[in-house]
Amino acid sequence: MDHAEKIKADYVIVDMDTYGGVLTDAKEIVDLVMDFKKPIWVFINSDAASAGALISIACDSIYMSKGASIGAATVVEGDGQQAPDKYQSYMRSIMRSTAEANHRDPRIAEGMVDDRIVIDSIKQAGKVITFTTSEAIKHGYCEAQVESIEEILNRNKIKDYELHRFQLGVTEKIIAIFLNPFISGILILVILGGIYFELQTPGVGFPLFAAITALVLYLVPYYLSGLAEYWEIIALFIGILLLLAEVFIIPGFGVAGISGITLVVVSMVLIMLNNDFFNFEFVPMGDIVMATFATVGGISGGMLLLIFGGARLTDTKAFKRISLNDSQESSQGFSVNSNTQAMMGKKGLAHTILRPSGKVLIEDQVYDAFTRGEFVEKGESIEVIGTEGVTLRVKKSVDSAA
Repeated sequence: MDHAEKIKADYVIVDMDTYGGVLTDAKEIVDLVMDFKKPIWVFINSDAASAGALISIACDSIYMSKGASIGAATVVEGDGQQAPDKYQSYMRSIMRSTAEANHRDPRIAEGMVDDRIVIDSIKQAGKVITFTTSEAIKHGYCEAQVESIEEILNRNKIKDYELHRFQLGVTEKIIAIFLNPFISGILILVILGGIYFELQTPGVGFPLFAAITALVLYLVPYYLSGLAEYWEIIALFIGILLLLAEVFIIPGFGVAGISGITLVVVSMVLIMLNNDFFNFEFVPMGDIVMATFATVGGISGGMLLLIFGGARLTDTKAFKRISLNDSQESSQGFSVNSNTQAMMGKKGLAHTILRPSGKVLIEDQVYDAFTRGEFVEKGESIEVIGTEGVTLRVKKSVDSAA
């Protein structure tokens, strides 16, 4: 519809062939169809069942191919069983009001949902309505039988037209891939693994980059598809911040850590679900189970990867090429001064120029050192007059000054 508005189309034709879909998604589509300013026609090219029937009834005109069908709009759950009556009641009301808005018999629309309704010569109790093409024409739910979109245009005396066939772009196709719960679980695993390995080998950069990339690929598709709300994303980042605070700031493991884990898990599940601020009334149980399994599975897989794969990863050639493995030997000038008092008064030579900091050589050992501000040339004698941490404070010795 956005594309139709962009090209200023005079008519929109929906090429329909579906067994149905999620009820809340269908309602959003119906609202878009009903609010659209230009005529919308539907060509049922085989099946318009369940949500497909609802969307078809919302269109201004219905055309069907030979052998097509429309109806069977009973709401079912993920296992194929009928959903509770509150879902059926909601679907009945939408079907009835949509049919009325387009001057179609609302009883027939309701009979596509409720098997208890009886309509003389049309429907018996215990069955829902599913019309063939000829039956739909007879009862006002189809304008005509056609075999192509071009035939629809000819019947409406539309000539000299330009037909645009809309196809999903590359971006939409990529988004559809990342909305797969299995892919989401893998991304969660990469997020956890990347953060862990970055903490184990700070400065490498690649694990952190992988974690950030996976987080973006996890959040953006759900946000663009309308599933991820602002508050769910904010809750996720608050949970991550609480976990970081528990690791780096707060000693032990307590309220912050537990709260962080809870927020991360819950927000990741909610991001994958079309809930209305914890209202799961019209969210299929199968979607909830799938989102929970994807999140818990990704986190569990990440933990197993850290436990069993962490040590082996650091020993691989690929990891060693990007990590720092050199030892800081004392012979190379590295030292930790564990006995600072023993250094007081000792004399040595400036191993490098002190301007005012540098390195000094004392008893064949190299130390970090600094002066009180004076410069000392390389090779001049120095004397230790104090320490700060592992760094020596020195001055030119009397021998050098003389």
